[in-house]
Amino acid sequence: MEQLSELHARLILDKQDIEQRLEHNGHYGLDSEWKASNSELSAVDNHPADAGTDLFERSKDIALLEQEELHLYRIDAALEAFQNGTYGSCIVCKEPIPYERLEALPDCLYCLDHAPRQDLNRQRPIEEETIQMPYGYSSEKVYTGWAGFDGEDAWQIVEQWGNSDSPAMSANREAADYEHIGSASEENEGFVEQLESFVATDITGRHVSIIHNSQYKRYMESNEGDHHLEQDR
Repeated sequence: MEQLSELHARLILDKQDIEQRLEHNGHYGLDSEWKASNSELSAVDNHPADAGTDLFERSKDIALLEQEELHLYRIDAALEAFQNGTYGSCIVCKEPIPYERLEALPDCLYCLDHAPRQDLNRQRPIEEETIQMPYGYSSEKVYTGWAGFDGEDAWQIVEQWGNSDSPAMSANREAADYEHIGSASEENEGFVEQLESFVATDITGRHVSIIHNSQYKRYMESNEGDHHLEQDR
């Protein structure tokens, strides 16, 4: 009986604590409208990120309030069980609930075997069946073989200025340092074949010249070119 009295007192204190907390914080700010809480006259001139932050905070407050309300519901159910004389017995099998379980969860009304399970849903949303490449339909080359500028190229340009990846988390699994963590760090930039990077013409297109850059050096070292042909030019 002494143990049950202690558990009953804990439930009363928990109930009072939650009710006072909800009253003092205005039910996590949900007692007032959103416009009043963010002190903005209009959302039209605000940056979308600011509105997104406000929405996230509002959603978090709703989740916290729902959690507190669920706790209150469980406490009220346990206090009602005290009045009915059924507290300490599982409402499913009617067997006594071990005191250790009640001590850890005073608002518990189920034994361990009959506690409602919170299994994760393993079913995946149907839209995942239509997911394509990471860059979506902007990657024309994936579907048509087109080699022009597309969504992947746009990302590579932005990515070269840095991202939050490390060599261990890079999309490029061969990356050994931060200079090669990009998704296509080994690809040629601005040209496809090495030849295109060092062969140039004038405005008329008739006079051909050679630019001695790093690609030209690699081209010659790989025995792809002939030094004598360049000298003839």
